[in-house]
Amino acid sequence: MPKDNMNGSAVSSSQANGKIHQNGSAKHNQKFDVNSLPPQKSVVIAYILWLFGGILGLHHIYLRRDRHAFVWWCTLGGYFGIGWLCEIFAIPGYVRDANEDPRFIEEFVKKLQHFKKPPYSGKRFVGEVMIGYLFGQLFEMAIPQTEFLGIDFTILHWLIPVFVALGVWTVGNIGREKGVLWHCLLAALAAYPVRYFIYDETYTLLISALASALVFDHYSKEWLRTPPKRRGAMERSLKFTGALCIYFSIWGCFLFFNGTISDEDGNEVPIHEAFQNFLASAWWTDIAQALKDTYNYAQHHGWYETWKEIFESMDVDGERNAYKVLGVSATASQSEITSAYRRLSKEFHPDKVKDESQRAAANQRFIEIQQAYSVLSKIKSSRRRKNTKSVEDDPIVL
Repeated sequence: MPKDNMNGSAVSSSQANGKIHQNGSAKHNQKFDVNSLPPQKSVVIAYILWLFGGILGLHHIYLRRDRHAFVWWCTLGGYFGIGWLCEIFAIPGYVRDANEDPRFIEEFVKKLQHFKKPPYSGKRFVGEVMIGYLFGQLFEMAIPQTEFLGIDFTILHWLIPVFVALGVWTVGNIGREKGVLWHCLLAALAAYPVRYFIYDETYTLLISALASALVFDHYSKEWLRTPPKRRGAMERSLKFTGALCIYFSIWGCFLFFNGTISDEDGNEVPIHEAFQNFLASAWWTDIAQALKDTYNYAQHHGWYETWKEIFESMDVDGERNAYKVLGVSATASQSEITSAYRRLSKEFHPDKVKDESQRAAANQRFIEIQQAYSVLSKIKSSRRRKNTKSVEDDPIVL
């Protein structure tokens, strides 16, 4: 490729930026210009985000490297922090790339002049294979191993190469390199039938990921000569959140269809069966009925009155429970409360219990009686003070 064309394509953003400054008054009303320099990123902030949220790729999100951040989310920082630690010296370069720094542009142009396509990178190739293998293995685990609702889902195994190719393609398109998906997909599909000759799915996934990564590196990979398109925060958030939702939903399918839990006898029960049993349990039926009753009450009395009823039923001050402990009604006077307290205190005093096995229960009951009396006495006293103050504040009517 001619040298002039390579220089022009790589630094077009910087040259255009100079024109914008010269004609700034004519374009003052434009809110956004794709040729303007991006907001400058800070190395210090990038390192802070790397230190405190790097395992989840926060520094990559800050530097607009969303694919890199997504990979870090899926692998907890590059397979449990290994990739995260290796980035300690790479962050300044990431920042220069995000800022379209002249120094970075100069180095990038030299690479374009020297290499027709991106050279082989062992780190990137290993990343492609590992993420391709991870995505393929995750989808394989999510496929129901037994019939569910009378449907056999084993045919979905032929979608495993799609996820392998997606993993390879995602890593291959990080940074200033790019490539198409269909090359990876064809290679993964071509390699996947080895599962009929090698009965270990681990080797099948590995061979598929290797084939996909090799084809991507040799036939698809090329330079991303122009700066990545600067998308808005909303668009980036939607895409990133959508990708995470798909990723975690596959994990959810694995747990729901193929996960198991142990019952009290040590027997393993599939989670989807346990979930169905839970929905049929009396505990859940009571909760569902309570929610239904609450909704019906709100329809007739309004949500404000419903919230008041819920708040009162929570018994935040312990008054209702105190009445129950002392065995008196809510209209009981202070003398009735005191009488019940004295009677129960004598009855459940730990010193009167001779049986050692019952003394702990009696002591707990005695403490509950003491606390209930204290709660009610405090509430009654507070109300008397409020009533007295209200009477004193009432104006004298002549």
